[in-house]
Amino acid sequence: MEKNILKNLRDAILNYDIDGAIKAAKDALEVGVDPIKAVEEGLTKGIKIVGDRFGAGEVFLTELMVAAEAMKRAMAVLEPAIRERGEKAKKPLGKVVIGTVEGDIHDIGKNLVSVMLSVEGFEVIDLGVDVPTEKFVAKVKEVKPDILAMSALLTTTMTKMEEVIKALEKENLRGKVKVMVGGAPVSEEWAKKIGADGYGADAMEAVVTARSLLKL
Repeated sequence: MEKNILKNLRDAILNYDIDGAIKAAKDALEVGVDPIKAVEEGLTKGIKIVGDRFGAGEVFLTELMVAAEAMKRAMAVLEPAIRERGEKAKKPLGKVVIGTVEGDIHDIGKNLVSVMLSVEGFEVIDLGVDVPTEKFVAKVKEVKPDILAMSALLTTTMTKMEEVIKALEKENLRGKVKVMVGGAPVSEEWAKKIGADGYGADAMEAVVTARSLLKL
Protein backbone atom coordinates (compact mmCIF):
# COMPACT_ATOMS: atom_id res chain seq x y z
CA MET A 1 0.00 0.00 0.00
CA GLU A 2 2.71 2.49 1.03
CA LYS A 3 4.80 1.65 -2.03
CA ASN A 4 1.80 2.27 -4.29
CA ILE A 5 1.06 5.63 -2.70
CA LEU A 6 4.67 6.77 -3.02
CA LYS A 7 4.55 5.72 -6.68
CA ASN A 8 1.25 7.60 -7.16
CA LEU A 9 2.81 10.76 -5.70
CA ARG A 10 5.81 10.49 -7.99
CA ASP A 11 3.71 9.65 -11.05
CA ALA A 12 1.31 12.54 -10.43
CA ILE A 13 4.26 14.93 -10.70
CA LEU A 14 5.60 13.13 -13.79
CA ASN A 15 2.15 13.32 -15.41
CA TYR A 16 1.60 17.00 -14.48
CA ASP A 17 -1.53 15.88 -12.62
CA ILE A 18 -2.37 18.45 -9.94
CA ASP A 19 -5.59 16.74 -8.80
CA GLY A 20 -3.83 13.38 -8.73
CA ALA A 21 -1.02 14.81 -6.59
CA ILE A 22 -3.50 16.25 -4.08
CA LYS A 23 -5.42 12.94 -3.92
CA ALA A 24 -2.22 10.91 -3.47
CA ALA A 25 -1.11 13.23 -0.66
CA LYS A 26 -4.47 12.82 1.10
CA ASP A 27 -4.26 9.06 0.61
CA ALA A 28 -0.79 9.07 2.17
CA LEU A 29 -2.07 10.75 5.32
CA GLU A 30 -5.15 8.53 5.47
CA VAL A 31 -3.18 5.28 5.56
CA GLY A 32 -0.46 6.64 7.83
CA VAL A 33 2.46 7.03 5.43
CA ASP A 34 5.22 9.12 7.03
CA PRO A 35 4.63 12.59 5.51
CA ILE A 36 8.37 13.23 5.22
CA LYS A 37 8.78 9.94 3.35
CA ALA A 38 5.87 10.96 1.10
CA VAL A 39 7.76 14.13 0.20
CA GLU A 40 11.25 12.65 -0.16
CA GLU A 41 10.40 9.35 -1.85
CA GLY A 42 7.32 10.48 -3.75
CA LEU A 43 7.09 14.14 -4.69
CA THR A 44 10.81 14.97 -4.68
CA LYS A 45 11.69 11.98 -6.86
CA GLY A 46 9.07 13.07 -9.36
CA ILE A 47 10.11 16.72 -9.52
CA LYS A 48 13.78 15.73 -9.85
CA ILE A 49 13.00 13.60 -12.91
CA VAL A 50 10.98 16.43 -14.46
CA GLY A 51 13.80 18.87 -13.65
CA ASP A 52 16.35 16.59 -15.30
CA ARG A 53 14.13 16.26 -18.36
CA PHE A 54 13.75 20.03 -18.55
CA GLY A 55 17.52 20.44 -18.30
CA ALA A 56 17.94 17.96 -21.15
CA GLY A 57 15.44 19.87 -23.28
CA GLU A 58 12.92 17.02 -23.20
CA VAL A 59 10.10 19.02 -21.60
CA PHE A 60 9.02 22.65 -21.85
CA LEU A 61 9.00 25.33 -19.16
CA THR A 62 5.18 25.23 -19.02
CA GLU A 63 5.32 21.52 -18.13
CA LEU A 64 7.94 22.16 -15.46
CA MET A 65 5.73 24.87 -13.97
CA VAL A 66 2.67 22.58 -13.86
CA ALA A 67 4.75 19.83 -12.22
CA ALA A 68 5.98 22.37 -9.67
CA GLU A 69 2.41 23.51 -8.99
CA ALA A 70 1.32 19.89 -8.50
CA MET A 71 4.11 19.39 -5.96
CA LYS A 72 3.24 22.65 -4.22
CA ARG A 73 -0.43 21.69 -3.86
CA ALA A 74 0.47 18.21 -2.56
CA MET A 75 2.94 19.77 -0.13
CA ALA A 76 0.15 22.00 1.21
CA VAL A 77 -1.75 18.80 2.14
CA LEU A 78 1.26 17.15 3.79
CA GLU A 79 2.80 20.18 5.49
CA PRO A 80 0.51 20.35 8.59
CA ALA A 81 1.37 16.73 9.44
CA ILE A 82 5.08 17.42 8.95
CA ARG A 83 4.95 20.51 11.14
CA GLU A 84 3.01 18.62 13.81
CA ARG A 85 5.97 16.29 14.13
CA GLY A 86 8.30 19.24 14.53
CA GLU A 87 6.27 20.70 17.40
CA LYS A 88 7.56 17.95 19.65
CA ALA A 89 10.88 19.75 19.92
CA LYS A 90 10.90 21.86 23.10
CA LYS A 91 13.70 24.37 22.66
CA PRO A 92 14.67 25.43 19.11
CA LEU A 93 18.04 24.11 17.99
CA GLY A 94 18.76 27.48 16.42
CA LYS A 95 17.23 30.30 14.42
CA VAL A 96 17.31 30.27 10.60
CA VAL A 97 16.35 33.07 8.22
CA ILE A 98 15.64 31.64 4.76
CA GLY A 99 14.62 33.06 1.39
CA THR A 100 14.97 32.84 -2.38
CA VAL A 101 17.24 35.55 -3.74
CA GLU A 102 16.17 38.63 -5.68
CA GLY A 103 14.96 38.00 -9.22
CA ASP A 104 14.05 34.38 -8.49
CA ILE A 105 10.48 33.33 -7.71
CA HIS A 106 11.04 29.59 -7.24
CA ASP A 107 9.91 28.42 -3.83
CA ILE A 108 9.43 24.63 -3.84
CA GLY A 109 12.97 23.71 -2.81
CA LYS A 110 13.12 26.57 -0.32
CA ASN A 111 9.76 25.59 1.17
CA LEU A 112 10.85 21.99 1.55
CA VAL A 113 14.04 23.05 3.35
CA SER A 114 11.98 25.33 5.61
CA VAL A 115 9.65 22.48 6.54
CA MET A 116 12.47 20.00 7.13
CA LEU A 117 14.38 22.46 9.33
CA SER A 118 11.20 23.11 11.34
CA VAL A 119 10.66 19.39 11.78
CA GLU A 120 14.23 19.01 12.99
CA GLY A 121 13.57 21.63 15.66
CA PHE A 122 14.90 24.88 14.20
CA GLU A 123 12.98 28.15 14.41
CA VAL A 124 12.56 29.24 10.78
CA ILE A 125 11.81 32.74 9.53
CA ASP A 126 10.87 32.45 5.85
CA LEU A 127 11.21 35.68 3.85
CA GLY A 128 9.65 34.13 0.74
CA VAL A 129 10.89 34.63 -2.82
CA ASP A 130 12.49 37.47 -4.80
CA VAL A 131 14.11 38.76 -1.60
CA PRO A 132 16.28 41.89 -2.11
CA THR A 133 19.77 41.94 -0.60
CA GLU A 134 18.85 44.74 1.78
CA LYS A 135 15.91 42.72 3.14
CA PHE A 136 18.19 39.78 3.98
CA VAL A 137 20.61 42.14 5.74
CA ALA A 138 17.83 43.97 7.61
CA LYS A 139 16.33 40.69 8.85
CA VAL A 140 19.73 39.43 10.03
CA LYS A 141 20.13 42.68 11.97
CA GLU A 142 16.62 42.40 13.40
CA VAL A 143 16.36 38.77 14.52
CA LYS A 144 20.07 37.83 14.88
CA PRO A 145 19.73 34.33 13.38
CA ASP A 146 22.30 31.59 13.75
CA ILE A 147 22.02 30.79 10.04
CA LEU A 148 21.06 32.67 6.89
CA ALA A 149 19.95 30.23 4.17
CA MET A 150 19.60 31.38 0.56
CA SER A 151 18.12 29.54 -2.42
CA ALA A 152 18.35 30.12 -6.17
CA LEU A 153 17.13 28.06 -9.11
CA LEU A 154 18.64 30.16 -11.89
CA THR A 155 22.28 30.73 -12.85
CA THR A 156 21.34 34.37 -13.48
CA THR A 157 20.18 34.90 -9.88
CA MET A 158 22.69 32.80 -7.92
CA THR A 159 25.17 35.69 -8.11
CA LYS A 160 22.87 37.54 -5.68
CA MET A 161 24.10 35.16 -2.97
CA GLU A 162 27.58 36.63 -3.22
CA GLU A 163 26.06 40.12 -3.16
CA VAL A 164 24.29 39.35 0.12
CA ILE A 165 27.47 37.97 1.70
CA LYS A 166 29.40 41.10 0.72
CA ALA A 167 26.61 43.28 2.13
CA LEU A 168 26.78 41.37 5.42
CA GLU A 169 30.54 41.96 5.51
CA LYS A 170 30.02 45.67 4.87
CA GLU A 171 27.62 45.87 7.82
CA ASN A 172 30.01 43.90 10.07
CA LEU A 173 27.43 41.12 10.37
CA ARG A 174 29.25 38.34 8.53
CA GLY A 175 31.03 37.03 11.60
CA LYS A 176 27.75 36.83 13.53
CA VAL A 177 25.82 34.51 11.19
CA LYS A 178 26.53 31.31 9.29
CA VAL A 179 25.55 31.42 5.60
CA MET A 180 24.16 28.36 3.85
CA VAL A 181 23.25 28.19 0.13
CA GLY A 182 21.44 25.75 -2.15
CA GLY A 183 19.40 25.32 -5.30
CA ALA A 184 19.68 23.56 -8.66
CA PRO A 185 22.61 25.54 -10.15
CA VAL A 186 24.44 25.92 -6.83
CA SER A 187 27.35 23.65 -5.93
CA GLU A 188 29.76 23.16 -3.07
CA GLU A 189 32.44 24.80 -5.21
CA TRP A 190 30.23 27.85 -5.72
CA ALA A 191 29.52 28.04 -1.99
CA LYS A 192 33.25 28.08 -1.24
CA LYS A 193 33.96 30.60 -4.00
CA ILE A 194 31.51 33.16 -2.60
CA GLY A 195 32.53 32.60 1.01
CA ALA A 196 29.44 30.74 2.25
CA ASP A 197 29.83 28.44 5.25
CA GLY A 198 27.77 25.54 3.95
CA TYR A 199 25.89 23.99 1.04
CA GLY A 200 22.91 21.63 0.84
CA ALA A 201 22.20 19.61 -2.31
CA ASP A 202 18.67 18.81 -1.11
CA ALA A 203 16.41 19.33 1.90
CA MET A 204 17.83 16.44 3.90
CA GLU A 205 21.41 17.54 3.29
CA ALA A 206 20.46 21.11 4.22
CA VAL A 207 19.35 19.88 7.65
CA VAL A 208 22.61 17.95 8.11
CA THR A 209 24.58 21.04 7.06
CA ALA A 210 22.63 23.30 9.43
CA ARG A 211 23.30 20.98 12.36
CA SER A 212 26.95 20.75 11.39
CA LEU A 213 27.36 24.53 11.18
CA LEU A 214 26.00 24.90 14.71
CA LYS A 215 27.96 21.85 15.94
CA LEU A 216 24.76 20.06 17.01
